[in-house]
Amino acid sequence: MKNRMTSMTKASKDNLGTILMLVAAFVIVEILRAAGLVNAHMDGMLVPICVYATMAVSLNLVVGILGELSLGHAGFMCVGAFASAFFSKCFENSMGVFPRFLLAILIGGIVAGIFGFLIGIPVLRLNGDYLAIVTLAFGEIIKNLVNVLYVGRDSAGLHFSIKDQASLGLMEDGEMIIAGPQGITGTPFNSNFVVGFLILLISTIVVLNLINSREGRAIMAIRDNRIAAGSVGIPITRYKMFAFTLSAVIAGCAGALYSHNLSSLIATPARFGYNMSILFLVFVVLGGIGSTRGSIIAAVILTLIPEVLRFMADYRMLIYAIILIVMMIVNWNPKSRAFIQAHSVGKIFGKKKTAKSGKEGA
Repeated sequence: MKNRMTSMTKASKDNLGTILMLVAAFVIVEILRAAGLVNAHMDGMLVPICVYATMAVSLNLVVGILGELSLGHAGFMCVGAFASAFFSKCFENSMGVFPRFLLAILIGGIVAGIFGFLIGIPVLRLNGDYLAIVTLAFGEIIKNLVNVLYVGRDSAGLHFSIKDQASLGLMEDGEMIIAGPQGITGTPFNSNFVVGFLILLISTIVVLNLINSREGRAIMAIRDNRIAAGSVGIPITRYKMFAFTLSAVIAGCAGALYSHNLSSLIATPARFGYNMSILFLVFVVLGGIGSTRGSIIAAVILTLIPEVLRFMADYRMLIYAIILIVMMIVNWNPKSRAFIQAHSVGKIFGKKKTAKSGKEGA
């Protein structure tokens, strides 16, 4: 019982440390912005950093906590982005800015969650490489479906087509909302660093509380040994669906934030394709599978490195790749990790304290 309480206390301290790290980073950035020490380019990177960090938290819930490999998270982000942008375009002139943006974020998360639930019904029956391939296919299907979808609006209502713009039959007062491969143009530019930070903070708090709850322990039990978890009465399918759907909801909210930071939302491979899903997976793996804090830090660092090295032109991606390799070797090498732990401040003070207490006991 004492060991259990100690572990719970340690988990609470870790969670509090992660939250305080986010708040401290937000305060520091705001101070630097107020002092004029952040240039326009780096200021424009703040919202994408929040988006990618939120996506890392979302994917870590599936890969690190649930233990399933998903390569289609860019698809959930795409669903949330287009659902929220579509809502904002339809109600741009009939609602206030803040309530409309808040509802757009909620709609993006809910629609992505519905897709996550529907996809999870057949997909979560698979494991390992099979699950990864199916989720990858889902991401590509979503992207291609958006590119053939035409939606317009006039006084008669909404019109849908998967052929071309002419087949919509819009009246003279009509306007295009989704123009196939041209996507959505003119989405209200409502995203900012404060909103992005709040979405990241709320997502982190939700995931951390889930991990240390009864449901979270059941999910991790399924990850560690599915047969043993089922033998003690844990409903495996229900908990897997819950984690997968919650992860999709968070990804949809990140997509809503992303869509309201662009003047033109297009479902291109660079934004919602396979490579983007792999990038999110790199964040999770590099930060330490199962570590929410590590996923956030990795997302921030790997998003900033290409921009910091932009002055090196063609060589920046080469250096980026070398940094990735070095970080992976250091992070996952047992000797390197033991060295870092042995020379950390906490360990040093811990050893001194132990030695002192030992002398006093003698």
